Amino acid sequence: MKELAGKVAFVTGAASGIGFGITTALAQAGVKVMLCDIEDAALKKAAENLKRTNADVDSVKADVSLKTELKAAADATIARYGKIHILVNNAGVAGGGTYGAWTDAGWNWTLAVNLMAVIAGVEIFGPLIESHQEGGHIVSTASIAGLISNTSNPYNVSKYGVVALSEGLRTDMAPRGIGVSVLCPGFIRTRIADSRRNLPSRFAGAVPTNIVPNEMMQRVRERIETGINPLYVGELVREGIENDWPYIFTDAEFEPFIEARFAAIKEGFDKIRSRTPRR
Repeated sequence: MKELAGKVAFVTGAASGIGFGITTALAQAGVKVMLCDIEDAALKKAAENLKRTNADVDSVKADVSLKTELKAAADATIARYGKIHILVNNAGVAGGGTYGAWTDAGWNWTLAVNLMAVIAGVEIFGPLIESHQEGGHIVSTASIAGLISNTSNPYNVSKYGVVALSEGLRTDMAPRGIGVSVLCPGFIRTRIADSRRNLPSRFAGAVPTNIVPNEMMQRVRERIETGINPLYVGELVREGIENDWPYIFTDAEFEPFIEARFAAIKEGFDKIRSRTPRR
């Protein structure tokens, strides 16, 4: 999608962090944007700030883990703008723990927001993008942890799912004139570490309150607090949409870890190459 001006985008998790960065970059490119978020006050403030720059934006509150609310948000977008060209599945949370600290609530909340809402977003918005036959693009936010997981928490599992979905969807959508990108950010200055502020009551217990942060958790929080500016990430996503990038990275910090993972996979093939399969 080389020409973004005049197109319509729907962005989840748009009130802050990466979502607001993407919304800002798209609005500056002349895209009409419907901001969607669960955090009502922050959502209204974000939309008001963008409107002051003469951006054509509107907002709709929704809990993306509820498919009915996501569908209502889609209906509101069509009612406001008439069509949709760009879907950005960005809303995400960090919940649950590693093996030994797993809970049903942790898995259910994290997978519901980070993966199932992405699937629902594609299911709901995909046909809307197809319907006008003007082309379009889908961006889903995974994480660098969706490529180099080093722990067994629900967050990393959900992000691997987003990567797999996006890779497969890119093949499925290409004949329909719709590009697909997966965003795999590193440490970005967001409020992901404070996800519990938006925890719905039906997922109570998803973020344990009795766990004392260990040294690694503290380092991660510090890296996030001093991370890359979300507005820069938004510019990268805009460029990724314009040029149909399959993968959108925010930096090269973790490239050696990805290379090491690929090397380990290749080693597995090397070990089996000389074997004769049993029939």
